[in-house]
Amino acid sequence: MHAFNLQAQPLSLAERLADFAVEALIDEADLSPKPALVDRRGNGAHTDLHLGLMHASALSLWPMFKEMAEAAYGGAPQQAASPHSTIVIDLSLREALGRIGRDGEQAMLQTTGGVNTHRGAIWALGLLVAAAALDPSAVSANALTLRAARLALLDDRYAPNSSSHGSQVAQRYGARGAREEAQLGFPAVTQLGLPQLKRTRLAGHGEQNARLDALLAIMTTLADTCVLYRAGVPGLQAMQQGARAVLEAGGSASLAGRRCLHELDQQLLAMNASPGGAADLLAACLLIDRLEQEAL
Repeated sequence: MHAFNLQAQPLSLAERLADFAVEALIDEADLSPKPALVDRRGNGAHTDLHLGLMHASALSLWPMFKEMAEAAYGGAPQQAASPHSTIVIDLSLREALGRIGRDGEQAMLQTTGGVNTHRGAIWALGLLVAAAALDPSAVSANALTLRAARLALLDDRYAPNSSSHGSQVAQRYGARGAREEAQLGFPAVTQLGLPQLKRTRLAGHGEQNARLDALLAIMTTLADTCVLYRAGVPGLQAMQQGARAVLEAGGSASLAGRRCLHELDQQLLAMNASPGGAADLLAACLLIDRLEQEAL
């Protein structure tokens, strides 16, 4: 082929879905100022994370998301789904996604030198990517989260017993962890994050403020296991009450809201409490929002 006659090949469905998932992770990482989280200002409450590492981690997950989409779409990612086709959500698909996710996690850890940057996001966004690939003609928030929940409800026989901080905390405090959030269809996203994202946009307050407000809306009720692990119930209460205070003061686009946001940031930093679970769900929120706007 002549060097001056090169044409970009159209991306497959799986490649586009992987792009959207990675972009959602990068957009979440870049969003600033997030309370006690890694962003463009600094490392938040983390000593082992920085923005460049978050970007590298997100990019390392692209092959995993692509493979998940291909598994869900039956290995034919470039063909449009028939409106009359039967959506198959079964144990074999669930276990294939689990295997791909575990391989993706190892690739992430190799990239980050063993630092857990996106374990929770692999679970949430992986389910949503697979849900989108299962039926690209139906990617509304309700349709996506219903299919993702059906996948999450299936038990992967090959999954190792979880010893993650999130699972330990969920057992100790009786909190709803990432698994249960997905099994319920991501209510923190569909009932809080997405509606707030759209309200702030509709008010004309700009995309960054809309995304910050969506994060805060998720934080108002989420039993964030990252915060519980680091700061217990007092940290969780500070996060939830502080997030409500920002929104009640007018949100991140208002001067009063920004003052409350700064106070929340300082309080969570002092408690070493980083709302990583809420950040993962914000990335899920941004992915669903993108899928609702794109024609697959």
